Amino acid sequence: MRLITFTRQGSTTPEIGARLPLPAGDRILPFADVARLDCQASFPSSMKAFLNAGAGVMNKAQQWVLNAITQYSELLIDADSITYLPPMMDAEKFLCVGKNYRTHLEELKRTNLIKEIPQEPTSFIKLNSCLSGHNAKVIRPKGITKLDYEPELVFVIGKRALGAKKNEAMSYVAGVTILNDLTCRDLQLKEVASGSRFWTGKNIPGFGPLGPEIVTIDEIPDVYNLWMTCSVNGQERMRVNTQDQIWKISDILEHFSRFIPIEAGDMFSTGAPGGVAVGKDNADELYLKPGDVVECSIEGITTLRTTIVEPT
Repeated sequence: MRLITFTRQGSTTPEIGARLPLPAGDRILPFADVARLDCQASFPSSMKAFLNAGAGVMNKAQQWVLNAITQYSELLIDADSITYLPPMMDAEKFLCVGKNYRTHLEELKRTNLIKEIPQEPTSFIKLNSCLSGHNAKVIRPKGITKLDYEPELVFVIGKRALGAKKNEAMSYVAGVTILNDLTCRDLQLKEVASGSRFWTGKNIPGFGPLGPEIVTIDEIPDVYNLWMTCSVNGQERMRVNTQDQIWKISDILEHFSRFIPIEAGDMFSTGAPGGVAVGKDNADELYLKPGDVVECSIEGITTLRTTIVEPT
């Protein structure tokens, strides 16, 4: 399934549902409408509640999606009529694993954006308040000129994990999505110099485009044979395979769940590949400017689109 959080035209109430990629164009199956039709009064209304409800609710939704054309066609709405929100809006923990591709590690070393080489998975926190959805317009605040892109594979956890072991890590994963970890390199450099851990430069409002959807793990044959790409104004800037990650989700989940409960709806972003603007000799030409359209993709699976705009 392609699980989304969205609002309908003329509404500000978030809903959950599924995107159906159909030959005639994408359609949205709103779970609330199907639940009413099927007299499912207590069906979850948020993505976190949906994942917390467990396998029974997930299986029910999957049946709805499989039967969407034959049984629920009158409930389908045009994808162009909705506003995409971050698929997970209220995660208790959104941990972003840093320095997780060797090529990006080299970029950070060359540009003085790291002071140490990690010997185990490390992370910083992405705040819910910085998240934005697919097709969002993200403001580049005045005074920020070195705005960089970072396409990252995100694992969304589907059930509570405490003391998880490497060999069972995938059983905790509900699906994957994409984060464009927008970063102000000027602020990041100052934070590194002061010993801080990437807070301000990565948590400005809008600087967490997430989505467009959670692709359930049954649709991903191999999470470590995915091509992550990023293009700006239609020009490809990077294309890197997830097999190049240093710490895999098995390492990450085992490490962070040793003493901290990881809950359904929590997320792990698994780091930026090499190829970001800051690592290039012509970085000043590549940093994002108002009017730029950034597309981050899991190639052949899903694409997250963001437009950078001036403050109003």
